[in-house]
Amino acid sequence: MSTIDLQTLIFEFLGGLGIFLLGIKTMGEGLQKSAGDRLRDILDRWTSNPLLGVLAGIIVTILIQSSSGTTVITVGLVSAGFMTLRQAIGVVMGANIGTTVTAFIIGFDIGAYSLPIIFIGVFFLFFFKKRKWNNLGQVFFGFGALFYGLELMSGGLKPLRSLEAFHDLTVQMASHPVLGVVVGTLFTVLVQSSSATVGILQGLYEQGLLTLDAALPVLFGDNIGTTITAVLAAIGASVAAKRTAASHVMFNLIGATIFILLLNPFTSFIIYLTGFLDLGPKMQIAFAHGTFNIVNTLIQLPFIALIAKAVTKIVPGQDTVVEYKAKHLDPLFIEQSPSIALGQAQEEVLRMGQLASKGLEETFEFLKTKSTKHSEVALQLEDAINNLDKKITEYLVELARRSLSGAESERHTLLMDTVRDIERVGDHFENIVELVDYQMANKVQISDEAMRDLEEMFNLTIKTLKDAIEALDQNDLTLAKKVKDEEDQIDQMERKLRKQHILRLNEGLCSGQSGIVYVDIISNLERIGDHCVNIAEAVLGENH
Repeated sequence: MSTIDLQTLIFEFLGGLGIFLLGIKTMGEGLQKSAGDRLRDILDRWTSNPLLGVLAGIIVTILIQSSSGTTVITVGLVSAGFMTLRQAIGVVMGANIGTTVTAFIIGFDIGAYSLPIIFIGVFFLFFFKKRKWNNLGQVFFGFGALFYGLELMSGGLKPLRSLEAFHDLTVQMASHPVLGVVVGTLFTVLVQSSSATVGILQGLYEQGLLTLDAALPVLFGDNIGTTITAVLAAIGASVAAKRTAASHVMFNLIGATIFILLLNPFTSFIIYLTGFLDLGPKMQIAFAHGTFNIVNTLIQLPFIALIAKAVTKIVPGQDTVVEYKAKHLDPLFIEQSPSIALGQAQEEVLRMGQLASKGLEETFEFLKTKSTKHSEVALQLEDAINNLDKKITEYLVELARRSLSGAESERHTLLMDTVRDIERVGDHFENIVELVDYQMANKVQISDEAMRDLEEMFNLTIKTLKDAIEALDQNDLTLAKKVKDEEDQIDQMERKLRKQHILRLNEGLCSGQSGIVYVDIISNLERIGDHCVNIAEAVLGENH
């Protein structure tokens, strides 16, 4: 092969791969935006049993065109306590089935129409201002780019026929299936997209560069390689998230092992099935991909409990995840006993307050240690607070439609206000996390004296928040008054620290950038103090 041919091969292949990956990403984003928050709701609600989990995994993966994306969302939900390990394993199985849809799309060879499809996408993106048309434009653009990238890759790969080394490799892969699995795994780990590697495999097989015996082990390897994204997402996450990633790896490894042992009958079955249906080479690979994942799921679905037990042994440790779903909001009490429903809502508000205290503590640890495990927990807690805010507010709005006594109405108003205040506390510690991220990213130094002041103010704010939640829990007027005094101290401290900061700035002891971070942190802490005093005043007001 000449240098020009080799250069053309490399350029067309890499360019085609880039356009293909851009197409997959753009199409997935367009579909995801169209679906809105429904993706997370599907995973949150449709996972009560493993079978529903599989179905949820399939639907979400079809919508975002990425099994890795679904698995990463699942790892996040498990890490935040919205989903158990067993539920997550079902979703992972479904994600593997859902990702085969891309291979079937590629099987319909419409590469000749890729450029007009890209134009349609660009037309919607540039000439329509409404978001839904923009989202549709993204889907069309991504869809066309996917096929255009495949065409470029296929064209670039044609010269491989005359390359002796490639011919020898394919013969080796046909003779040693494990080599094919390794090649598929490594390539998918590099590309970070099983859809891309399966698409390339379809192109190679269509051009006769690989036999089916050599192609299928590569396909199994692609499925193992795609688990790397979940593994990377779980690094530094909770024990439960690490176990979810481990279950993904185990599921695909077991499947690949089973199918390698049954390679000859499986190859014969695919040849018979696709011959009977009169399908082309690309569709043969798509059917093999789909059959592998569906059969693998059917084999392992009854053993979800066993897989969960195995990964618990493989990834030891005590899982520190708190159950962040609402625990006390039973809608039956709204109908039967509004007073009990009010009590249940208060229990949930108190849990929300405890999560806010924990989130503020984790934020403080992040400021001191700069360890991202603390920022991740803080952001997960903020996410959980937002979820509880939504659920409790919906519950209280429904409860307001019932007949409440004067005292119950006052308590109802107090809880509505408190929910809003606690949610704002979550927003403020999230702001502080972002400020510390900015400090780390820009290598901003905060002086030792300034850090000591921040630590003092943080400790006082954490204590004030805990006292406010305790005052609400015990209806303690003395503690509520103490919160007001503590909040006065926070205000005084904020004014004092601002003045000290200006003095340090004038003396050249700290930079302008560090000043921005420092002032914004104390400002957010002062605002948290304001929300604490709102809770305390609500407790005092209710008892007047």
